[in-house]
Amino acid sequence: MTGCVIPRPAPDEYAVYYGKYVALVPDGDLCDLLGRQVKETLALFRQIPESRGTHRYAPGKWSLKEVLGHMGDTERIMSYRALRIARGDATPLPGFEQDDYVPAGRFDQRTFADLGDELSAIRQATIALFRHLDPEALARRGTASGNPFTPRALAHVIAGHERHHVAIVKARYLESGGSGA
Repeated sequence: MTGCVIPRPAPDEYAVYYGKYVALVPDGDLCDLLGRQVKETLALFRQIPESRGTHRYAPGKWSLKEVLGHMGDTERIMSYRALRIARGDATPLPGFEQDDYVPAGRFDQRTFADLGDELSAIRQATIALFRHLDPEALARRGTASGNPFTPRALAHVIAGHERHHVAIVKARYLESGGSGA
């Protein structure tokens, strides 16, 4: 796979809220990282028995399947934003409310394998998009959710968002009750 080195975005290329995700991403070949990362994430979820898929570490928190579905939804939206901005579309893009998307996704009714296959397909599309964006396209500026973004920032948000949720799964879902594996 041909990789892509996407420069770390400056703080003015994304909303302050997303800085926590950008900070989780190491420097280097981001496409390679995205490819390795999804394999590691899916390997983690394959260790979890299907019977634990609807486990929540606390009342009102998402289930393990909902976390996996949320990662896919968020990546799709961030990639779409990156595509629009990279192509020079200056239309301000709307936000999305993750707490509305998750129940509407009905992720608990699906299998881990099905959700994992979807995340894998989304990731392949994400990598293909970023691999073919030139430096000018990666640096274009747009607006999403009323905040400035560049495609290179969105690439880092995608990688960091997954790292964030995987860390939560390991710490709050698997440590609190084991993977059952």
